[in-house]
Amino acid sequence: MPGTEIARKQHALGGAAGIVVLALALAYRFFPGILHVQPQLPEQVSTTAPAPKPLSSSANFVAVQAPPATTTALPATSTAPAEAQGTSLEDAIRMGPPAPTTKLIAALLKKARAAEEQGQVLEPKGANAIDFYKQVLAEDASNDEAAGGLDRISGALRDWTTAAIDRGDEGSAQRYVAALADIPHEDNELELLRERLATLHKVTPLLVHAATLMQAGVVTEPAGDNALVTYKKVLEIDPENRLADAGLAGIERGYLDRALAAAAQDDFAGADQVLAQASSIRPGSRDLLDTRARIDGIRRQRAETVLAQARSALDSGNADLAEQLAKQAQTISADLNGLDEFAQRIRNARLYASMKPGQVIHDRFLDITGEAPAVVVVPTGEFVMGSPADEVGHSDNEEPQRRVRIDTGFAIGRSEVSVGDFGEFVRGAKYVTDAERLGSSAIYDEASGRISDRHGVTWREDYKGERATPTLPVVHVSWNDTQAYLGWLSQHTGKRYRLPSEAEFEYALRAGSAARFPWGDGNPDKAVGNFTGEGDRSPSKRSWSQAFPRYGDGYWGPAPTKSFPANAYGLFDMEGNVSEWVEDCWHDNYVRAPRDSNAWVNPGCDRRVVRGGSWGSDPDQVRSAFRIAAASDTRSARVGFRVARDL
Repeated sequence: MPGTEIARKQHALGGAAGIVVLALALAYRFFPGILHVQPQLPEQVSTTAPAPKPLSSSANFVAVQAPPATTTALPATSTAPAEAQGTSLEDAIRMGPPAPTTKLIAALLKKARAAEEQGQVLEPKGANAIDFYKQVLAEDASNDEAAGGLDRISGALRDWTTAAIDRGDEGSAQRYVAALADIPHEDNELELLRERLATLHKVTPLLVHAATLMQAGVVTEPAGDNALVTYKKVLEIDPENRLADAGLAGIERGYLDRALAAAAQDDFAGADQVLAQASSIRPGSRDLLDTRARIDGIRRQRAETVLAQARSALDSGNADLAEQLAKQAQTISADLNGLDEFAQRIRNARLYASMKPGQVIHDRFLDITGEAPAVVVVPTGEFVMGSPADEVGHSDNEEPQRRVRIDTGFAIGRSEVSVGDFGEFVRGAKYVTDAERLGSSAIYDEASGRISDRHGVTWREDYKGERATPTLPVVHVSWNDTQAYLGWLSQHTGKRYRLPSEAEFEYALRAGSAARFPWGDGNPDKAVGNFTGEGDRSPSKRSWSQAFPRYGDGYWGPAPTKSFPANAYGLFDMEGNVSEWVEDCWHDNYVRAPRDSNAWVNPGCDRRVVRGGSWGSDPDQVRSAFRIAAASDTRSARVGFRVARDL
């Protein structure tokens, strides 16, 4: 071991010094004048020789800097004879060789520090930092500065060896390992470096071959012998080999650049394919992750641009182009924020003309002052129309039950058409109603408690034949009158107004309920609409013979529109107040009835369908499935209507 060798040399030098001391003592004893000479300093190593060329800076070596000299001056050694100082010859022999001179050690340390600072650690031979530090230790084995210098150089040699191995410089690595072996070091550290050096020696031919293949452009083909395969073989032998990893990084960079180029041209499928190929070269590498993140950013930005174009197309009314662009945006980035919301907008555009369920529409007249009655957008869906045979109050004309799909968006009147609304039409169109033309309508007779025909009653009157207030639902209007009013609305709004179909009415009335009544199967426990209740009383204190028990709504006759809570679709008085005309012709049952929202109409039919309960309806007539027939010119204090509008 190096430490043992130094000790051996020191022991030998000590023995030689002892012989010299003994000879000097004998000479002084017998020839005292012979030693009266001027003392001489030990010969100094010349510092004027040309300095060896420092190690190349390209090696990235750690500079070895010696700390400032801190040697403490020792007492000057006397040249007087041992006897003159009270020391006998026997004492001199017993004390051994004299301590090395301070000037010699100081000069050697100065040279060692200078060589170390100039990078002359291994060269020139005999005049480098290692050699100078060794000479100091040969003179003074306990010199801390020299031991520290060699320890510092040992650490540098370890680092230089590692760096040389990493860059594939086998020759330099061998020199550094040899130098490290000749100075104090950690045995296990040296062994590890030697193992790495042996591995480098083994993989160097493969690295040279891989570099040659790269230069020749043989990167991934042919399958058996290419740069990619060769670099991976190196890593199988030496997993930490930086040259092989750098080679793979270069190959990976080519794939990543191709992926970025594809993404820049909106070929995101191609970019994904190239990224998949790149992922097998250096799985999980930082370059791969960064490139994937960049492409994802490009992808999101492009998808957002396309989605913005889709929104513009939809805003301009082109739902087809909007849908096409939305699909393109989804293809680019399937998880793009806003896609689901926009898909709903397109659906609403197709179903609800870019509106949304529950939205209230107020169509202003285009050519005259005023606006149409408010309508509410009804959500599409499906329901079971009619009633089962075991439902209390069931009628044969309410079967067979069938599932009806409402797949076309529509809007329906928020409430019944009021006297005020209908009056604007009559005055504007100078329309003459059937009641005016035929001279009468059916009213409630308080004296008899019955509905009876009375001469001179028109849309201007209420259920008793007295002047109606503008907020009451209009009654005494026939189905024919509704058609005239709806045509007038369509003309002045530019929208298609109509009566709701029977299916649309029951769908809107139920508002998602499948029960006997819109609110459930039992009697109402709070005021939900205007129909017969046990607690209702007429002006003369009449009561209903058939009514909901323990119920009262406060009205005998129609209530002003929107007097009771709206249903789940935002609609008022669907289940009461006044019964309402719908578009359909009367049919005795639902055999062969449409299974969609269209009205069931036969040309020339003279009877139409009336739906919904009224202020005078008994409980069975307030059921969701209840329906009756009426002639097209029927006028009654119990029948009004509400509008529907195409979207």
